[in-house]
Amino acid sequence: VAVSLNIWRFGAETSLMLCVSAPPGGVKLPDSAGGFSYEESGTLLSITSNRFIHWSTSGDTVQLVEQSLDTNLLNNAIRLKFLHCSVLPGGVHIHETLNNVIILIVTNLSVHRLVLPHPTRMYRSELVTELQMQSVFTDVGKLSIQDEAHSFILPQSPAASAAWISPNGHAHFALAPPTGGVTVVTLPPHDQQGSVSLLELKQSSVMQRLAGWMPSAIRGEQSPCDLAVSLAAWSLEDDTFIFALCQDHKLRVWSFKLQCVLVADLLDYVPVGRAELRCVPGQAHRLRVCFSGSTGLCVCVYLAIPKRGQFCVLQLMASDNGRYSLENISTQFSTQETLVDFALTSTDIWGLWVDDDNQTVVKYINFEHNTAGMWNQVFVQPPPEEEIHIGLDQDPRETYLDVLFSPLRFTAEAIVKALQIYKRGTERFVDVPWDALKKEVTLAVENELQSSVTEFEFSQEDYRMLQVEFWSKFYACCLQYQEALSTPLALHINQATAMVCLLKKGFVSFLLPCFAVDHLYLSSDLFLCVSPPMFVWSDSDLSRDVLQMVQCLRMVSDCVQGEMACEMEKALELLLSPERAAEQVLENMLANDSENVIEDITNKLQDVRNPLAAMGALLRELDLETDMETGPETTAPLSQLYGSTVAVSVVCQAVCQVALTRALLCRDLLILQHLYLRLGDNMLLAGSAQSLQLQQDLIPRCSHLLCCYYLLKQLSQTLASPVPLDTLWPSNPGFLFPECMMGNCQYTQLQEYVRLIGPWCQANVGSCRFILGQAYLASGEGQKVNLTCVFRSCIRSVFRCKKWFCLLLSESLKLCVYMHLSDNCRKSDWQ
Repeated sequence: VAVSLNIWRFGAETSLMLCVSAPPGGVKLPDSAGGFSYEESGTLLSITSNRFIHWSTSGDTVQLVEQSLDTNLLNNAIRLKFLHCSVLPGGVHIHETLNNVIILIVTNLSVHRLVLPHPTRMYRSELVTELQMQSVFTDVGKLSIQDEAHSFILPQSPAASAAWISPNGHAHFALAPPTGGVTVVTLPPHDQQGSVSLLELKQSSVMQRLAGWMPSAIRGEQSPCDLAVSLAAWSLEDDTFIFALCQDHKLRVWSFKLQCVLVADLLDYVPVGRAELRCVPGQAHRLRVCFSGSTGLCVCVYLAIPKRGQFCVLQLMASDNGRYSLENISTQFSTQETLVDFALTSTDIWGLWVDDDNQTVVKYINFEHNTAGMWNQVFVQPPPEEEIHIGLDQDPRETYLDVLFSPLRFTAEAIVKALQIYKRGTERFVDVPWDALKKEVTLAVENELQSSVTEFEFSQEDYRMLQVEFWSKFYACCLQYQEALSTPLALHINQATAMVCLLKKGFVSFLLPCFAVDHLYLSSDLFLCVSPPMFVWSDSDLSRDVLQMVQCLRMVSDCVQGEMACEMEKALELLLSPERAAEQVLENMLANDSENVIEDITNKLQDVRNPLAAMGALLRELDLETDMETGPETTAPLSQLYGSTVAVSVVCQAVCQVALTRALLCRDLLILQHLYLRLGDNMLLAGSAQSLQLQQDLIPRCSHLLCCYYLLKQLSQTLASPVPLDTLWPSNPGFLFPECMMGNCQYTQLQEYVRLIGPWCQANVGSCRFILGQAYLASGEGQKVNLTCVFRSCIRSVFRCKKWFCLLLSESLKLCVYMHLSDNCRKSDWQ
């Protein structure tokens, strides 16, 4: 699983301010986040297909955003501000009914209900046909949620909350007051008259209606040890079960039908140290509830035991006499990082942690069939580099700009915040286009640099050092804000679509499935040792060899850093030989091998019995032209599927992530192949025959793939701007060229594409020359077009693809080219 997308902007935003009659002050509560997916989000082409809502809370503010992967949503973000209150962590709960989307919010002093129209009630058609649609938040500003029917002031601050909507429309809030027990606040249906009621759940199996809020400690019936630190509610048939995980390490389950049905001591599931734990309140315990057709209603409890936290998955079992019990399905021990959030699905536990270096860690485990207790790795995108290496022949400004404004590194919000600091808060930047923001940053840093220069003359090297100083200062400011915005808050998982999102303070990251070969290259050695890659190759000997070779590639990768990595990158950019560049990097590694890394790699290579077969297996997995099995064709109109801007970004950044990983893999494999050549007969068992195969087959294939992935990496990291299709293809070639190929490409990007593939790609040469000619024409560089070369190439292509013939004979295309080149060519050139 790899992280592929960050959403930089949420679109149009609406702000609402709710004034609650409460005195200012109070404790600052932690930030939190969460998500909600529509019930029909997994139904293809429905109004709510691939549609979800996510939110984040900070202090007195809740920000909610509705997203769709299929269509763009208008007015899709709102910000709610509760004066003199703090939103409870986990205090936002979203539910859907047939006609409405209902948002229930709990603050430290109040509860609120927001009733919105359901998307299916906003559009008559049941299928998505528009390129953009209105969000459920479109008319939220017209709502009034401060009357008694939609809000209630609490006299005490709850420690935890859960909420649900009953079949008759009542909104129920289960709250954990600081004095212990659970109290349920019920709002009447939003379309009916009624009053707010309070009910207290008591362990004596009695639920009592209260005229007011009387602390339980006064009555002496409960004690703070019953304080619920985590609550969850689940409606099942005509009843609702409320799960309360208390600081006395006990799980209490209430049926909303007036009885406590279960009290379980969770320390019974702890293998050692129970006596010591009973003396320590379990204030960091958490629980999640999930229902599946196979296991029924399950609760996953996280016991926050110092240095040995554990997850217990328990199934709620009912007997014929109305009694309930818990059956332990699985116990999984967590790692040593600090838990931020976790999610339970019908098969897996997903965990979100931060380690000692404040880095995000995401893992998941199948709680039924993972007897080894090994958590699966999720390869979270690393933060931007703390320092930027600048070569002697590189311009500091351009180098820093390339890093700041390349995908997958910085959000626009982080750059804007740093820019405002740099300009000392004199301007506000709202919805600034990416290219305009780049110009503003350049101007701000250069102005700061110029204002600091007091001498009239100084050397070019001194000026370069000043550039590095000021650009590194701005870069450090961006790093600081990016780190703050990257703070992980929660996980959101949609089981219907298998979508997994990592919700952060400033943006959302999508997790995508990882290809097997990328998984091997990115996995830690510990995981590779415990879980060998049998899932890739059925041949156990081949799998073992591939595993050993991948571990060697990881060792090479650790060596090729800094200057050596830059040299390899520069060789590919300048269209130099990748093979020669790999040889030079290997020479550098050998010359500077103070820690005997090459010897360690060589010793590990001794364990690879058939190195050429292992290399061939890796190259086959990396081959872009490998035939893939396709499913049965469908006649359903899929034009809207993943058609939103968000989904396009997901796909594009997924390509970028794969290209980045595989370019490094091919680079390291090419270096390792040259090490095999240097070691000679000591490593290649068949002597000269294997050496010849390595030189004439495997090395050229690896070099070719390296160029391919470098090209994909460069294109996926290049900013693109929309280009009208009729500008680039004035002859209206119909379906001849897909819009996705040309519609979002800059002309300079097309020119760079043709340049990069020139030395090594001999396929469709005529097509490439024709595209290059068109790009020159459209960008006003007609003097660069060699008409004879371009059109001869295109005419030769006619014999391979008859569709070109229509394009070549198009009168409109001829006229367009003639108008652009009227000063540079004769009319006879068209004969």
